[in-house]
Amino acid sequence: QVQLVESGGGLVQAGGSLRLSCAASGSIFSINLMGWYRQAPGKQRELVAVITSGGSTNYADSVKGRFTISMDNAKNTVYLQMNSLKPEDTAVYYCNAGVIIATMRSLIYWGQGTQVTVSS
Repeated sequence: QVQLVESGGGLVQAGGSLRLSCAASGSIFSINLMGWYRQAPGKQRELVAVITSGGSTNYADSVKGRFTISMDNAKNTVYLQMNSLKPEDTAVYYCNAGVIIATMRSLIYWGQGTQVTVSS
């Protein structure tokens, strides 16, 4: 089994910053990619940013230039630095990982989510 544990959410004023972390642990052979998704009340879950183990990144247009995703391959940890936060960034943020487990199966795992609230 693989577990994803997120941290770093909270309440911040508009224009502020937060840094989310997500650490993967368990029967991991390798991680192909990790990412962050978010879901606001009444809306569908949407991609925020993803990063491959080789360092390639992709961002939602709404966060380009404000959010930065990075990954520490040695620690199986992904980070999301969020700057210039806006009230519309308020959501539950979920970590996601594409993992090859010890049995060589490729699976997708999700974290439990962490709340980010941006006040105006």
